[in-house]
Amino acid sequence: MLNRANVAYRYDGSFHGFLCCVYECFRHKEFPAAIDPWERAQETLFPVRAVETDPKRAARVKKSIPERISREAAELVRLSFLTCLPERELHILRFLEDGFAYGRSVMEMLALDSLHTLQKAVKSLTGEAHLLCGFLRFTDTGQALTAVIEPKNYVLPLLTRHFSDRFPGEAFLIYDKTHKMALVHCPPECAILPLESLSLPEPDGEERKYRDLWRLFYDTVSIEGRYNPKCRMTHMPKRYWGNMTEFQRDTDAPARSLPAEKTSALAKRV
Repeated sequence: MLNRANVAYRYDGSFHGFLCCVYECFRHKEFPAAIDPWERAQETLFPVRAVETDPKRAARVKKSIPERISREAAELVRLSFLTCLPERELHILRFLEDGFAYGRSVMEMLALDSLHTLQKAVKSLTGEAHLLCGFLRFTDTGQALTAVIEPKNYVLPLLTRHFSDRFPGEAFLIYDKTHKMALVHCPPECAILPLESLSLPEPDGEERKYRDLWRLFYDTVSIEGRYNPKCRMTHMPKRYWGNMTEFQRDTDAPARSLPAEKTSALAKRV
C-alpha cells in the first residue's frame, strides 16, 4: 500500500519514463501529489523529485504488470498512457496499486473507480482512432501523401497499422497538430517522429481537380429530404470538419449530378 506523499514527480514524458516513476513510487512506498512531464509541469509548493529514464527499471515494471496482474491490464495501461485523461499518470498509478494488491481479479472489479476511469478514457481513445480512419483526408503534394489531424488523444500509434496496411507501397505523412508529432511512412520503414510544425505547399491543378471531384461526390450522394445537421454532427463531430476536404469550400462550382466517367476517376483515387 502506497502512502500519500507531498512530493511532485517529474519525468521526460515517455512511457518508459513513466514506468520509472512507477518504480520509484513503489520503491519509496509513496503516492505522489503529482506526476508530470517536464514540458507541462506547473509550479508547485511540493518538493520536486526528478526521475531519470532507466531502461532496466522500466523493463522491470513493464514485465511485472502481465506477470502479477494480467496481459489485459498491461494493454490497458499502455493505451491509457495515450489518452488525454487529466492527471493520467496518477490514475494509472492508482490502478496499478489496486492491480498489484488484487491480482488478476482486478480486471473483473467493474465498480472499482481506478479501473472504470481508465476503461472510459481508453474507450474515448479507440473511438477517436476509429473515426479518424474514416475522416482523415490525404493531400497529394507530389512526393508524398500528407494529412493533418487535431485529435484530443494521442492516436498516431493506433493509426499506424491501419494506414501502413492500406498504403503499403505509398509514402505518406500524418501530422498530429495537437501533439506536434508525425507518422512518417517511407516504404518499408514507418516511424512516429516529433514535428513542431508542418508547412504544406499550395495544391496544384491536379490536386484541386480531385478535391472538387470529392466535394461533388459528397454533394451528389446527399439526400435533400433527409438533411439532418444534428444527426450528421453525431456521426461526424464538427471538430473534425476543419481538416476534411468536403467542408473546405474554396470553389464556386455548383453542386450537380456526378457523371459516370468522374465516378470512375474518383473510385481510382479513393
